[in-house]
Amino acid sequence: MTGVDMPKEAILCVDDEAIIVIAMKQELKSHFGSTYYLETALSAQEAFVKIDEMIENGIRLVVIISDWLMPGMKGDEFLRRIHDKYPHVVSILVTGQADAEAIDRAMRDAKIKACLKKPWRSKDLIAVIERALVNPLSPGCGG
Repeated sequence: MTGVDMPKEAILCVDDEAIIVIAMKQELKSHFGSTYYLETALSAQEAFVKIDEMIENGIRLVVIISDWLMPGMKGDEFLRRIHDKYPHVVSILVTGQADAEAIDRAMRDAKIKACLKKPWRSKDLIAVIERALVNPLSPGCGG
């Protein structure tokens, strides 16, 4: 994870299904090119390790996109922990299974910027990320 031309800001995609994070990373790479360092993790635990590695390498995490239903730790709890430790990070929940209570909890406790339903539309995901990066302090969950 070192390199002279490596981006200094990162987007992290977290989902327990490899096909999902691969697809998401490809969509982001297609749109953002090499503007951001793109990283993936298959669990919340792996994501915490990847975040620590990024920080050690001087890379600032700016966006995290997480599934809700994952083994070990659900996405709303994971994003709450991220928000508590890294309040500047824009959090987006992507799910096919979260109930309204979990989404409300994520909005309230993790300050997520959006909740997108699987299967998401690429243009919606990109639009949410771009809006959030332009105005990271804007409240709410849309998308």
